[in-house]
Amino acid sequence: MPNHVKIEMLRMLRNKRYTIFVVAFPVGFYLLSASMWGAGAGLAGAPGAVTLMVSMAAYGAIAASMMSTAVPWAQERQSGWLRQLRVTPLRDWSIIVTKLITSLLLVLPSLALVCLAAVVTHDVRLQAGQWLSLVSALWIGTVPFAALGLVIGSLLPADTAQSAAVMSTFVLALLGGLWFSVETMPEVMRTVAGVLPAFPYADIGWHIVAGVAPPASDVVTVAVWAAGLCAVAVLAYRRALARA
Repeated sequence: MPNHVKIEMLRMLRNKRYTIFVVAFPVGFYLLSASMWGAGAGLAGAPGAVTLMVSMAAYGAIAASMMSTAVPWAQERQSGWLRQLRVTPLRDWSIIVTKLITSLLLVLPSLALVCLAAVVTHDVRLQAGQWLSLVSALWIGTVPFAALGLVIGSLLPADTAQSAAVMSTFVLALLGGLWFSVETMPEVMRTVAGVLPAFPYADIGWHIVAGVAPPASDVVTVAVWAAGLCAVAVLAYRRALARA
């Protein structure tokens, strides 16, 4: 499994779309947004620049987890690579776990660079415990989004999977309040935002940087989505192999 993870990571890091869409865009959007609104008040009592850092780190993490699973998974399924893996000693669960581990590892560059940009350009300072809690929460919290990418990759062809992954990322970011505050949205959109995993995921980070314990409802919502989407990902994977 370690060698499989290494191969998957190297392949994604050589992908220009991953570099631009997942790493460069969140950092660039943070720098632009923080220069305009960073001096104001943020969410949960945190400064605006800190809130924007969490928002863009969350967006980059969601994009990384989706793009590193949906499209490669669909391509491997169409090319027959997944069928080839099944004749190796690797178990089905091992193949899926490898994808999830790879996705989690590929989230780290985006998280690190957005946080670094905030520290360098806007002098964002947090306590060591806050940094550790923030990065850990945003890192582990990407599991439901990685699982969603696997579902998309199992059900859709490669060209359609890419569009679906990009659109899903944008919708989750929009309804998650990562680009615009949920408070400015119509009531229906606010209700939907509370049900989807993106807003609770980012809200955990916003509370951490404000020095406040995240609401238990946020943690439960993200955990339920993670468990549900992982189960759906396994079922979708088995269905895809049965139809191959």
